[in-house]
Amino acid sequence: MAEQEKKFSIWDLPDVPMGQLPPHLELQRTRVFCNKDAPIHTESIQYSGAYSSIGVDNSVRLDNFCNDFRVEVIRLNEDDMEFDMIGIDAALANSFRRILVAEVPTMAIEKVLFANNTSIVQDEVLAHRLGLVPISVDPRLFDYMSENDQPNEKNTVVFKLHVKCKKGSPRITVKSDELKWLPNGSELVRESTANSGSSSKPETYTYFSCSQESVPEFVKNPVAPKYPDIILAKLGPGQEIELEAHAVKGIGKTHAKWSPVATAWYRMLPEVILLEDVEDDLAEELKSKCPVNVFDIEDIGKGKKRATVARPRSCTLCRECIRGEDWEKRVALRRVKNHFIFTIESTGALPPELLFTEAVKILEDKCERVITELS
Repeated sequence: MAEQEKKFSIWDLPDVPMGQLPPHLELQRTRVFCNKDAPIHTESIQYSGAYSSIGVDNSVRLDNFCNDFRVEVIRLNEDDMEFDMIGIDAALANSFRRILVAEVPTMAIEKVLFANNTSIVQDEVLAHRLGLVPISVDPRLFDYMSENDQPNEKNTVVFKLHVKCKKGSPRITVKSDELKWLPNGSELVRESTANSGSSSKPETYTYFSCSQESVPEFVKNPVAPKYPDIILAKLGPGQEIELEAHAVKGIGKTHAKWSPVATAWYRMLPEVILLEDVEDDLAEELKSKCPVNVFDIEDIGKGKKRATVARPRSCTLCRECIRGEDWEKRVALRRVKNHFIFTIESTGALPPELLFTEAVKILEDKCERVITELS
């Protein structure tokens, strides 16, 4: 036995394939294995020296990225979109998510001037509700407003709300469609000028040099709340609300009311593999195990049935299909590391496809600033 061990040397080992990874290592590099107890191989291997011993360069290269990266739109409507981002790392997908939530600008009501409020809703609560009403206006047409800036036609949108419930009338519901756009700016007169007795034009809370209706984009699409049926308050007989609301440009990092998305999230593409043929009663059992109907059954003739993976994209990783005796030997659950299913749900302020393109521009600007600082 000792002589046999002495005769054995490293040169007797089979040759390591150069220039490509063995199948098991390629799976570990590109897939997350979702086992019954916990997922494994979740790390993302990007550094160049990881597989240098077998002649594989695993570094991130621009030409490889350009060849591999693509975006495929799966669903698109007025409120949300779903698309696949293929050929990227999780860090890049997460950067898009964070930019969408916190850095894409919108217009939202920031200042509320109350002339009268006899409703049961406090001024602060009503102002907060107004701030969360999505405003259908392109923020690219406006400038950011700093503390020293005066509200003008280039940085402020003004709305008026005046609703009164007459005595003896039933209760009424005040909805967002009661917000009326004032293209010429504020109509509330400052108390200092109202009491001065001057014959000059009374001073209001904005300084518009021209009407916003002169802007071509507003002629086609007048400024208004995106959804007209958002409930703001309820008025009883004799109660009244009169106010002005000023909307300005901002980002979600400052306050959530400027965030343009209800949610933006992603997940890795599910991959469901049948490791062996699952037939007859086992096929029926496997189909019934899945709560989202990933599996289907096909007739293979002679009265036999076989399970198939019909809808792998619907898999939610509940792992029900691999629970129980020997099911991990029949079914494998994986996630593709560089293929992300991205979903954007817009609040309505901007269409979802525009939100994504704006997020790309913001990320591009960040990269240019880094390059400029390093050069």
